[in-house]
Amino acid sequence: MGQITKRGEYQWRAKVRRKGFPEQSRTFTYREDAEKWIRTVERELETSGFVDRREADKNTLGEVLRRYQREVTPTKKSAPIESVKIDVIMKDAVLPKLKMSALASSAVTSWRDRRLKEVSGATVNREIDVLSTVLNHARREWGIHVENPIPFIKRPEKARARDRRFSAEEESYLLAALTGGERLDDGTFSKGARNPWLLPLVQLAIETAMRRGELLSLTWENVDLERQTAHLPDTKNGDPRTVPLSKRAVAILKALPKSETEEELEDETEVQRAGSVFPTTALALRKGFSRAIERAQEQYRADCKEAKRRPVAGFLDDVHFHDTRHEAASRLAEKLTNVLELSAVTGHRDLRMLKRYYHPRAEDLAKKLG
Repeated sequence: MGQITKRGEYQWRAKVRRKGFPEQSRTFTYREDAEKWIRTVERELETSGFVDRREADKNTLGEVLRRYQREVTPTKKSAPIESVKIDVIMKDAVLPKLKMSALASSAVTSWRDRRLKEVSGATVNREIDVLSTVLNHARREWGIHVENPIPFIKRPEKARARDRRFSAEEESYLLAALTGGERLDDGTFSKGARNPWLLPLVQLAIETAMRRGELLSLTWENVDLERQTAHLPDTKNGDPRTVPLSKRAVAILKALPKSETEEELEDETEVQRAGSVFPTTALALRKGFSRAIERAQEQYRADCKEAKRRPVAGFLDDVHFHDTRHEAASRLAEKLTNVLELSAVTGHRDLRMLKRYYHPRAEDLAKKLG
């Protein structure tokens, strides 16, 4: 049965008790609203449609996001990225402060529109995915009843699949910009990349189609230069993969700098290399690659000016490290005509995703047609 009591001068406390069910209570400003709420809960109890909304009324979205970030996110492979996305959602002035019971599609839509003024639709879509995952987990695991509004909102348009490939001239200037950076006699550095791992890392990426994370996690224990393979025990999609290495890829690995200890032992006996193949970080790679792009563009413009020729529009514009995977997949597709063999090398389980990475040049296809 339902009961209404007055609390203070302007509030009404509504309670509903039914044997076999937890007590439900809620405070309202108007008595009429309290009466309507009691009738709704009693109807749910009578028709077996009862939903316990106490936790949803008690917790805000922000509290749930932080709990998820603290308890669930660290168990995931994508923990750093997901944690950043949760932090971004938490910065909104409105959405995180809403009670879970008040989280309607209109509130999420307003948040989506605010974000679209700041970032691209692809970024917002990824943040929406995280929000949906958190809401579903809260309902399944924590008993916080909330109707996930994400399926009912319109998502931003999906970004077109990137088809950025390097021209021969772009690749030449980029690789040149990744060299240099040696320390001079006066203690300064020459113009170029100071990180000695950037050039071979980019070269191997273009040769093998390995992802940035796969390259950075590659260890010498999993590299077999004799059999020309590199084993990846932990990949993005969760499946281990053994990448075949071309002769050029093997040559890149053999030419990698050796540590002082390895150089000393090499004079005495043949030593098996150990540890990380590329002892650098994702942040160093991102910054170094970006700076190399800028140096390459600067050198290209200077060379064009000296040769008195017009620069090609868009030279090395909108280039990211991940584009090396596009380039590598397209080159490998010219050698491996069997799409299943190609997917075994690139690690794609979904062949539709592989199509997004395979971008043959129209002029190359025209040559095949004759």
